[in-house]
Amino acid sequence: QVQLVESGGGLVQAGGSLRLSCAASGMRVSIGVMGWYRQVLGKQRELVATFTRGGSTNYADSVKGRFTISRDNVKNMLYLQMNSLKPEDTAVYYCKKGTWPNEYWGQGTQVTVSS
Repeated sequence: QVQLVESGGGLVQAGGSLRLSCAASGMRVSIGVMGWYRQVLGKQRELVATFTRGGSTNYADSVKGRFTISRDNVKNMLYLQMNSLKPEDTAVYYCKKGTWPNEYWGQGTQVTVSS
């Protein structure tokens, strides 16, 4: 069964850090496009950071220099290290594999950054 399960969200003060984790089953994090997206209620889901099919990384301009995407191919896990968090980073964060129409999403994890 193909499944993505995020964890690591929570409440943190501005300037703090969090590390999100995404556990993958039924698929390999080392293959294909894998990334993190986020969504604020009432707004469109937006890209945060991804691994491309070739293995390079892409980041949203708003998180460059603060967030780092990584993966552990042995544990089959995807991570997002978030530093220097800002209130505008508050959102539900989702792990995603693949590209439309062959894509899979996790259930999301809430990140709240207080000012």
